[in-house]
Amino acid sequence: MALTYSTYLNLDELLNLQRPQSHGRAHDEMLFIVMHQTCELWFKEILHEVDRLGMCLELRERAVAHSTLKRTVSILKVLVSQMDILETMTAAQFLTFRSLLGNASGFQSGQFRELEFALGKKRPEVMESFPEGSPSRVRLEKRFEGPTLWDHFLHYLSQCGYPIPSHVLTRDFRRPVAPSRQVQSVLLDVYSKDADMANLCELLTDFDEGFQEWRYRHYKMVERIIGRKQGTGGSTGIDYLKTTLLQPAFPDLWAIRSEFGR
Repeated sequence: MALTYSTYLNLDELLNLQRPQSHGRAHDEMLFIVMHQTCELWFKEILHEVDRLGMCLELRERAVAHSTLKRTVSILKVLVSQMDILETMTAAQFLTFRSLLGNASGFQSGQFRELEFALGKKRPEVMESFPEGSPSRVRLEKRFEGPTLWDHFLHYLSQCGYPIPSHVLTRDFRRPVAPSRQVQSVLLDVYSKDADMANLCELLTDFDEGFQEWRYRHYKMVERIIGRKQGTGGSTGIDYLKTTLLQPAFPDLWAIRSEFGR
């Protein structure tokens, strides 16, 4: 049988994956499902791009790294703008089906946890929410043990002749990314002497800012719809989400801002 638009995209299967628990009694549940499924698809694509970016940096393919980062930043902008659609649902409309969600919670998104790990936000307790041996747990364990995007970038800088300290390059990847004054000194040198590399740094900063912006919009959306109620699945809701704000993935790129022009 010839390949068609429908069979190539598996549309019959895709469009049958929206299964409201209210069975049509709560009109807004369809929007809730579609929005979250769309987010998961974009998370999948971001992880796909982040893995490519890490490989490009290791291979010193700077031009491809630039374009990959630009694409990823654009995806984050779409994720942020999607919040406008979900916020058309009022708190009262959400309550028409919220009780049907049971223990289901966004905190159980394995892909989002993978993205956190890839960006250096590594907390081993996160993996306990996923059964041992499950596909999500296996992927998380691999991300937890492996280098972050920032590690790939620092290794790339080192390959390009910049004096990244050896203890930074050989750090324990299982630890969260932490700021380094020595790395910041190297970055300041990059900005003063290497415009193309500085542009790559700015794209990484765009990525970091976009991810933080998504967290903020998600936080405000949850606050708008459920207020200070406990989240689904027993989570603390916005109290937890608030603790995740203003935490850059690449702190050294932000720390050097106050040094420019001195």
